[in-house]
Amino acid sequence: MSEWKCYKLNEISSLSNGINFDKSAYTSGVKLIGVSDFKNRIHPDYDSLQEVDSKVVKSGDYLEKGDIVFVRSNGNKELVGRCMMIDRDIPVTYSGFCIKLRLKDKKLFDPVFFNYLFRTRQFKKSMTGTAVGANIQNLSQSRLGSCEVNVPDIEKQKEIATILSRYDSLIENYQKQIKLLEEAAQRLYKEWFVDLHFPGHENTKIVDGVPEGWEKKRVGDMLISHMNGGWGKDSSTGSNVIQASVIRGTDIDKIKGGVFDDLPIRFHTEKEILNKHLEVNDIILELSNGNINNVGRTLRIDDNLIKQYGKRVICASFCKFLRPIDYRISIILFSEFQDMHNGSRMQKFKKNGANGINNFDFQEFLKHEVLVPPVSFTIKELEIIQKSISDYRVQIRLLSEARDRLLPKLMSRELQIKNK
Repeated sequence: MSEWKCYKLNEISSLSNGINFDKSAYTSGVKLIGVSDFKNRIHPDYDSLQEVDSKVVKSGDYLEKGDIVFVRSNGNKELVGRCMMIDRDIPVTYSGFCIKLRLKDKKLFDPVFFNYLFRTRQFKKSMTGTAVGANIQNLSQSRLGSCEVNVPDIEKQKEIATILSRYDSLIENYQKQIKLLEEAAQRLYKEWFVDLHFPGHENTKIVDGVPEGWEKKRVGDMLISHMNGGWGKDSSTGSNVIQASVIRGTDIDKIKGGVFDDLPIRFHTEKEILNKHLEVNDIILELSNGNINNVGRTLRIDDNLIKQYGKRVICASFCKFLRPIDYRISIILFSEFQDMHNGSRMQKFKKNGANGINNFDFQEFLKHEVLVPPVSFTIKELEIIQKSISDYRVQIRLLSEARDRLLPKLMSRELQIKNK
């Protein structure tokens, strides 16, 4: 059996804060990891990172493969202490709100193992200095460096890291598949409904932008109903609430790889839950946000969410849920939302509001016209893509849950790996 030894992090690693700069430094240059890039990632999404001028980055500010970066400070206490590991040899740096941890001897200490170790509840307790792992406002180098970790020999570290990495490799692959499918759905919708290059368009007469047999319908005529969500008060009983950050996929505690997880519970009356609970095919629309780019974002409710939570889920008060007349219209309307938001067609419905809060002109949007083909025109391809996305998200949730159950058992030695 491998012997586990206790170390303080400042004994086996070096720590340093990231770079500070002003807004003028944001330009093409060196990729930058900031607090908003962590989410619940194991590794950074390098393609989405902002860049800063290379002139503000000193030689010692570059990250190396195997470095682990922590959130040092943030207004949201839940983010402090989050970490992810650099797994590529590319020029990348990190902001002053982060701390870099670099293991001194990678022949003795495996960065992949430590990246998982830092995600355990036990380590979070050590990092916060409390018995329950309560949130902290700031994470200093001295606090992080004083944390103690129990570590096996390098062979055992690599074995544990390999087991856990298999889950994340599958999750990453499914996430890539989802992204590809979303892009495919957007291209297909644009080709058929915007550019009008749908199957059979060569033999279809088009008058004033409307193909023969098709019709333009106002959004308001495509809905059974629409209603604002509700917020309610924190409670142990009531209904689960989908917040705007979940719609955008940025709330790391409520969403895993695009799948709902641990939605907050708020107290609502049974009458309110009855009137406002979400159903399959509903579309949630974000009505207001401080960032105007987020206004108008949408999320479509599929059967997997309802299976997971039942009919006790509502959306937050600064959102609205739309109930299309049927499944087919739900797919078309959601695709229209996505196409508009990824282009410029939605800008006219976004309004700058008072006190920095921007709003979506929903009443005007109800008049917006969408092309709807006859029932004989199949949209099966779009339906299949949406179903595949939903299924992949379920697989991601199941893999995440399995990994999270396995992680503490491996790190606490409750589950032993037999020597080969």
